[in-house]
Amino acid sequence: MSNFRHIIRSLFLILLASPICYAHEHAIVDHHHYFQIDKTLTLSKVIKLTLEKFPDQMLSSALKQEADALQQRGHSLLAGAPTFAMRYQDDLPGDDIGSREIEAELELPLWNWGQRSAGQAVAEQAHLVAKGQSSVILLNVAGLVRSALWNIELETLRHEQAILNLGISEKLLNKVKRRLELGDLPRSDLLLAQSDHLEKRALLAKAEAELMHARKGYISLTQITILPSSFKEELSSIKEITENHPKLFAINAVVNRKQAELNWVKSAGSGQNSFILGGKSEKGDENDDDIESMSVEVSIPFGGSAHLAPEIASANIELTEALAQRSHLFRDLEKEHHEAEHALEVTRTELKIANELKQIAEHHLKMTDLSFAAGEINLMDLLKIQARTHNATLLANEHEIMLQKNIALYNQAVGVLP
Repeated sequence: MSNFRHIIRSLFLILLASPICYAHEHAIVDHHHYFQIDKTLTLSKVIKLTLEKFPDQMLSSALKQEADALQQRGHSLLAGAPTFAMRYQDDLPGDDIGSREIEAELELPLWNWGQRSAGQAVAEQAHLVAKGQSSVILLNVAGLVRSALWNIELETLRHEQAILNLGISEKLLNKVKRRLELGDLPRSDLLLAQSDHLEKRALLAKAEAELMHARKGYISLTQITILPSSFKEELSSIKEITENHPKLFAINAVVNRKQAELNWVKSAGSGQNSFILGGKSEKGDENDDDIESMSVEVSIPFGGSAHLAPEIASANIELTEALAQRSHLFRDLEKEHHEAEHALEVTRTELKIANELKQIAEHHLKMTDLSFAAGEINLMDLLKIQARTHNATLLANEHEIMLQKNIALYNQAVGVLP
């Protein structure tokens, strides 16, 4: 990176550090998003702030609520809601001799053998699913924030380069005007220099627009207008996808829950056992004494396997689908890891080549400037070599940023949070 580029970037960061950090003299379009640079703000803090307002957090809350409800069911002493029934009967519409009966029953659903523990297992796995989903949302938010920040960095570079190119074009235009006044150059060269200058202004306007789009994307995602001063990451030492990957942890929790739900369905058996406690008061006529009695009843269903089979089959299908999703996910994660690893290798190689091309182009441009000043080459050749140098410089600087971005994307692929 040249000393001049260091100066440009330093000036740009000073502008960013002010309360209104994107009002500058090079702006062509009056459409800006204002940012502040906070040296105390870290990448992990930005991710945390983004997560707090991220819409998917509502799903995490719902999953936790469901898990708590399942846990409450599993801890219940009864397998269902108790039922109270009461019956009254007399002979008032008929003989009217004072005969009457009053009967009441309390039915208590009982857990089948192993059913309560199966219900508690479902609750435990539901809590793990909620935890896994929260980890996945956090990882997804980290990926979005990483991409948004590096997109801003890349578009900032292109915008800085466009400003630099416009400045160089303006200096060349002034030189051409001066030499035209001295009679050293034809008017056609002035038209050519003016066209080049207008083209550079158009490119700057486009670069401004892309930078504003990148910043708006960051604002929409994070809901803040503060940027961290640094968000580079160290390359993770993880070389393969492991079971500790948040997405694998989450899908494993889903698989285990589906297995627990299958066991829960099976534990229902032919139906729910019940304990029924009843009481009865009766008398034959108004002159008889009341006869009080109590009854105890146990209800045990049996022979319902044919009716339970469809529910078991349905739960087994859900389990099988979860297993298939886990296999697909593992393949996708391995593919993403390979692509991230390959992108790093390619970018390192391309950066080395781009830096060499940049050095050659800058040396060639210096020679060409001297030749143009001496009248040895025409303006068209100078503009071609100048454009080639600008492209080489931009390409080299872009690859420096892409290398850092690909490090962040590699960490994202192996499930590492900043």
